[in-house]
Amino acid sequence: MPLLSATAVTRDYAISTTLWQRPRIHRGLDRVSLTIAAGERVGLVGSSGSGKSTLLRAILAIDPIDAGDIRFDGRTIRPGPVRALRWYRRLVQYVPQDPASSLDPRMSVRTLVAEPLRRLRVPGDHDAVIDEALGRVGLGNAVLDRRPAQLSGGQAQRVALARAIATRPRLLVADEPVSGLDLPLRNQVMDVLHELCHGGGMALLMVSHDLTVVAGACERTAVMSHGRIVEDRATTDLLSSPRHDSTRALLAAIPTLPHSRCRQHP
Repeated sequence: MPLLSATAVTRDYAISTTLWQRPRIHRGLDRVSLTIAAGERVGLVGSSGSGKSTLLRAILAIDPIDAGDIRFDGRTIRPGPVRALRWYRRLVQYVPQDPASSLDPRMSVRTLVAEPLRRLRVPGDHDAVIDEALGRVGLGNAVLDRRPAQLSGGQAQRVALARAIATRPRLLVADEPVSGLDLPLRNQVMDVLHELCHGGGMALLMVSHDLTVVAGACERTAVMSHGRIVEDRATTDLLSSPRHDSTRALLAAIPTLPHSRCRQHP
């Protein structure tokens, strides 16, 4: 049984162009199916408007779906009350694209990493968990009392990662985790993600429009286009022999794939 499974997921939106016209139905997801096994690293790529964010919000139980089924460890997932989803929020953690928008500027790093532990009522010694989480992302106690404005872009992204892994999730969902970072910081964050998943046994769903990012972290990649998954194969196979026009377009948009970063970690 897969850790996460989305089966024939459909999501429709009503779009109104004028006040006097009947709303037009836009199909954001069209019978999308995706599975992630325990410990597996899966990339989800596609151009803007392909449906990546819509699927992500459905998997995170933020938005409802109109048809299909999403399950985690065999349990059906749907948006619902905070109390009912507390177990799921603990086991599936989200790393946002822009950490600056997710880190409260009034909070210290210590408080930021402790927040999900407190909110999700995770038992244990929270101070020890915070130290462990910061250590795993390569940050020490020196940053504990800093505010987000006192962090570099790479440090802020690592704090976001520390927040996410503090609850010891089984699945980490990373949305464009290195977007906006320069190449050295991007490489550092990618290495941290590899260590977290390889050493901690977490599964990873990495969402990106950039195949080079996914190639450096994920053993399998699904390509989305117009609300559908058009390819879902081993990343090395997909890069060497793309079958769909959308995959070829994503590859054509990259002048050169940096092979040193596209290694497939064991």
